Amino acid sequence: MHNRNNYIVILVLLLGSISFSSCENSSIEPENPTGKLRIEFSHYINGENIIFDSMAYINDAGNNYLVNEIQYFISDVTLHKNDGSEKVLNSWKDIHYIDTDIKETSGYTFKDDIEGGDYIRLSFTFGINEEKNNSLMFVNPPESFMFWPELLGGGYHYMKLNGKWINESSQPAPFNFHLGIGQIYYSFPDSISEYVQNHFVVELPEMEFNIQNNETTTIKLIMNVDRWFNTPNTYDHNFWGGDIMQNQDAMQQAIENGQNVFSYSNK
Repeated sequence: MHNRNNYIVILVLLLGSISFSSCENSSIEPENPTGKLRIEFSHYINGENIIFDSMAYINDAGNNYLVNEIQYFISDVTLHKNDGSEKVLNSWKDIHYIDTDIKETSGYTFKDDIEGGDYIRLSFTFGINEEKNNSLMFVNPPESFMFWPELLGGGYHYMKLNGKWINESSQPAPFNFHLGIGQIYYSFPDSISEYVQNHFVVELPEMEFNIQNNETTTIKLIMNVDRWFNTPNTYDHNFWGGDIMQNQDAMQQAIENGQNVFSYSNK
């Protein structure tokens, strides 16, 4: 009987120890807490949501214009900390397609586990860099429809911004404001001497946001469409015409303006 009582006491002590240990473990925070990031894409003209198919806009060159659709790629989204460290968000995929006609592309939650804490800015490549911009890597639409002709450098468009403007004959004329690999010509249009990689890095400075443990932080990334035509170059559709795929000078104007196109909002 004495031994049986001792056994019961020992068992109670063991169970209490296990229970206490479990309580302790449940309160321990993970050593490296992580969260997620979501980007939602919006498109503005003159600080307001764009109205598509409406000849309601005028650029600094005096062109009345409308926009039908916008399709583009961004890649290598990177988060920067104050200590100089950075995190490239490339788990699952590192190239993101946005299409104003396809609602599902208007937001993306990155798969990456991101270290918690404060971040001071976000950057990304507009388009796709030459190491990744390989023909036929997208086999299904809509991304596959973004192909850039092999003769002009191959790979994929960085952007298709399609619309119309009122030309010098006071008639609506289509424009295909398309960005991708440029060309330098010996003799236009079929003697190419070199190709120009027109992708560029967009930096969003003074952009402070916080990643919290087990939470998703949402950032609204805004394309200010009017700035493609206004800042710093005054882009005139009457001068450049409706199709710029083989006009590196026109695309150069666009990529310089593109540095100022994006802004953000913390939701």
